[in-house]
Amino acid sequence: MNKQLLIFDFDGTLIDSVPDLADATNAMLTTLGKDTYPIETIRNWIGNGSRLLVERALVGKVEVADGELTVEEADHAEQIFFEAYQNLSGSKTVAYPDVDDGLKKLHAAGYTLALVTNKPIRFVPKILQSFGWQDLFSEVMGGDSLPVKKPDPTPLLHVCETLNISVEQAVMIGDSRNDMLAGQNANMDTLGLSYGYNYGQDIRELNPTEAFDHFADLVAWIMKDRA
Repeated sequence: MNKQLLIFDFDGTLIDSVPDLADATNAMLTTLGKDTYPIETIRNWIGNGSRLLVERALVGKVEVADGELTVEEADHAEQIFFEAYQNLSGSKTVAYPDVDDGLKKLHAAGYTLALVTNKPIRFVPKILQSFGWQDLFSEVMGGDSLPVKKPDPTPLLHVCETLNISVEQAVMIGDSRNDMLAGQNANMDTLGLSYGYNYGQDIRELNPTEAFDHFADLVAWIMKDRA
């Protein structure tokens, strides 16, 4: 694992944003006159981007069948969700243990760090700045930065091309099926973290190159090649 480029997912990998996302989701539902849901229910709807989160909340389940919602209904609800999320202070979003120290160690060791998230890009800079991470990442991609998002490999390949680093020298690091599939679809090594948002599925079942239960263990494993 002597890599140069470390591409990280965001929600569920570096940060736990479920409390704020749940508040925004329930604010949207309240505005629309619909029933709200407990945070643990909403947690299972997160990880595939804002649009699917909104659609799942509107129908109250993970699987949204064709024809259950009109495009107009989903568009309207998503705009309400965006406004609610934008208006939150973000104080409930926290970094997972050892992430702050680990990112700084990797950056100081000379690795190039990038961020590829399915979260809309408009919300990413504020969160990065809140943790003081805005200067750690050489490239940041949101779920709407390109026409496609993870598990499509295009955002990962775009990062490699932009930074002029080969796929062979890159690794995708994340907590979910989308992250592992995006990396595998890009013919890139993958590192899985077990503590995030993966709908109860063990990340190891998705056959990452390696998997870890703690961020500090991942950092130590990567850094051993620079020791």
